Order: sequence, then C-alpha cells, then structure tokens
Amino acid sequence: MKFIASGKVKDIYDLDDGTILFKFSNRVSAYDVKFKEDIPQKGKVLCKFAEFWFNELPVINHFVKRQSDTEIIVKKMKMLPIECVVRGYFYGSLVSRWKKGEVTLPKGTDTTLAAKLLEPIFDPTTKSEHDIPIDKQKALEMNLVTEEQYMWLEKTSIDIYNIMSKIVEKTGFILADLKLEFGMLNGKITLGDSIGPDEYRLWPKDGYRIGKTQEAYDKQILRDWLTEHGYQKQFDDARDAGKEPVAPTIPSEIIQKMTHRYVTAYERVTGHIL
Repeated sequence: MKFIASGKVKDIYDLDDGTILFKFSNRVSAYDVKFKEDIPQKGKVLCKFAEFWFNELPVINHFVKRQSDTEIIVKKMKMLPIECVVRGYFYGSLVSRWKKGEVTLPKGTDTTLAAKLLEPIFDPTTKSEHDIPIDKQKALEMNLVTEEQYMWLEKTSIDIYNIMSKIVEKTGFILADLKLEFGMLNGKITLGDSIGPDEYRLWPKDGYRIGKTQEAYDKQILRDWLTEHGYQKQFDDARDAGKEPVAPTIPSEIIQKMTHRYVTAYERVTGHIL
C-alpha cells in the first residue's frame, strides 16, 4: 500500500492492484481553508454515506467495497478536470455571482434567498485549489472536456441530483445543491470521488423558509459561522493580498452541532444507525 496524497478530508493510498483506498478523516475545511480542529464522527459519516450513495445510484461508479468504518476501496481511474455542480435553489455562491452579473438565470427565476429554481441548473467549476465557475464555452476553451463529454456530464449530473432529491425528500430533507466528480474507466465516464455532506447542502423540510439562511445538516453550519463573524471576508482579503488565509479556532458548540447533524442526516437518510 503506497501513500498517494492527503486531501482536505481524506487520505489516499494506492493498493497496487488497480484500486485505491480512501481513508476518511474528521478534518474539516471551508472556503478552501483547512482548520486545526476535528469534527468527531465526521469521517465515519462520510465513509458510510459514500457507500450508501454509490450503491443507491443507478450510475456506473468506481466503488468496490467498504473496508472499515472510515475506509472504502475504489477503482483507479483518470479523473476529469471538472467539478460538476448542480443547484436546485438560489443559495450560496450563486447569489453573490448573480448579484455581480457573473451568472445569468432563466427569466422568471425567483431571486429571493433560498427560493427553489425553476429547474436544477448545471453550474460546473474547475478543479483547482480555488475552484473557478465555468460554462460550456469556457470548459471547451480550456480543453477540460470534449463537447460530447460536457453534454453527458450536464445531463447525468442533473439526473443524479433529481434521484438524490427524491430519496432525501422521503426522509424529510431538501437537497439544495450537489457536487459530483467523474473520471474515465475502461473508456467510459464513471462517477467517482465520494458523495456525502461535504459534497451537498441538506436542509430539513420542516424548517425551510424562503428569504432566510437555512438550517444546515452539512458543513454549511461552519460556513455560516465564518461569514457571520467576518472570516470569509478576511480569507478573501488575504488571498487578494497574496497571503495564505489563517484559520480561526472553531467554537466547541459549532463542532458539537456539526457532529450531531452529520450523524442525524446519515441515520435519517439511510435508515441505518451509525
């Protein structure tokens, strides 16, 4: 077993047999900043959620098996250099980008915070240290994917979002948005990486109110705390000045709330006890 890399939340090892091991940690990051504090149980939730979604979705994927409470084995493949984001609600970075005129929405779209979009939209980004939103034209200009691949990714990503939305809705949640990654395996585009609360926003249906910040059952809790206390702006200012942002200490109550909600989301959506 050979160590390959350490990502924001998981460590990756090559098993030398055409497969890779993902070891999920309790680490947390937000706004592309890594924090020193761990979120207890997070790695376990991410690992078991990945197993659940890969088994649940009717899409070719790279999942082989779950090795332990925090490890899965997946097939090795060449990843496509594009993150496939699907948005179902007017929320997150979509709001600020729309206000700046950086993104166009269909006529008739309700631009009240957290309003449901007329249809889910495909809103991909580059895969880099700081993801940059792109459209079809940009993706083709940058040679990230072919036009045929882009069209397939758009349709499949939206299909997956719709399937997952129906599943979580039955358990009392709303899937606000979703990030997927794909790669090439045996000449076919294949769903890869991982799927869990670090890759989507999950809101409780009974607390959903248009026009306000939603109750989050994902790492949005941390993002909201950072924004509320001015840290997001500090991160942006530091990057603009060519400096590396400094992560603040996450309060214990935020850590406890994140653990509770990660576990609650897993148990409600999957029907399994963590």
